[in-house]
Amino acid sequence: MPSSRRRFLKQASAASLVAALRPVTTASRSPDLVKPPRLHPGDTVGIIAPAGAVYRPVTVQIARERMEALGMQVRVGEHVLDRRGYLAGTDEARAADVNTMFAAPEVRGILCLRGGWGCARMLPYVDYEQARANPKVVFGYSDITALLLALYAKSGLVTFHGPTGVSTWNAFSLDYYRRLVIDAEPLTMRNPTRLDDELVQEDDRVLPITNGTARGRLAGGNLSVLSALVGTPYLPGWEDHILFLEDIGEAVYRIDRMMTQLRLAGVLDGLAGFVFGQCTDCEPDSGGYGSLTLGEVLADHVAPLGIPAWRGAMIGHLRDKFTVPLGIEAEIDAEAGTIRLLEAAVA
Repeated sequence: MPSSRRRFLKQASAASLVAALRPVTTASRSPDLVKPPRLHPGDTVGIIAPAGAVYRPVTVQIARERMEALGMQVRVGEHVLDRRGYLAGTDEARAADVNTMFAAPEVRGILCLRGGWGCARMLPYVDYEQARANPKVVFGYSDITALLLALYAKSGLVTFHGPTGVSTWNAFSLDYYRRLVIDAEPLTMRNPTRLDDELVQEDDRVLPITNGTARGRLAGGNLSVLSALVGTPYLPGWEDHILFLEDIGEAVYRIDRMMTQLRLAGVLDGLAGFVFGQCTDCEPDSGGYGSLTLGEVLADHVAPLGIPAWRGAMIGHLRDKFTVPLGIEAEIDAEAGTIRLLEAAVA
């Protein structure tokens, strides 16, 4: 074989190897952004259960009454009370409720009843073209992260990381939800200041990782769910995004493992900023020998990026929570601990 041909084959083989080793986090460029119409009193909200099983019919009734208390009409998904083990019915049935709600012209919003597990299983059955053609306000959190990210990545739809049907809808959480999706306000999210009978605030503090301000599109959700989608076509491209994360009940070493996965997969590359909400029940056990803390783990992975970053936002499995839109341009201030939307999240 001529030496020139050997050199060519060697170079081609090396190039193929580099391509094979390159992190794959998305299938293709996300579609152009589409905002859902804002909700108005009297609009119909569809209630679905795309993840964990709903064991008590009263759970559905409470969710219905919450929407009615907001002045909304309600349509309940056909398969909401289906059950297949820990899932709310088969993957196909749960996806059918998603598709039905997007197809129904009278439905303007979609409320997910609860998280648990199951959204990722049904993603191949969701009609993303229909979702783009009929944009609706979709909200939920925890395992619903998979559906929110997939709709954003595949349809370009702005989705909302916020309360589910079984969440607390107290004054704090309701205020952010209402201002975002009903009043169409480009609001600023800021942790509450509560001193109680203390000299200084102890809870819900802003904990900067790297000071500074950054602008970019918001995207993220539950860390466990998001990291499990790496390598699938259901994640957006992360360039110039502000990544927000939260979790619950995870040992610190597992948070470390998932953050390592995101770093090795290239998800952290090119981020404009980073916000970690709260990790409920994630602190090291008092008897944990030599454990890193959550703050140390996040600093290990995020501080070297040199981007504005902070933790402690009211995002996650909390009584008081922000509703955070995926896909909307925002500015974060890591020292002040604020997320300022630069545009309305709904049309």
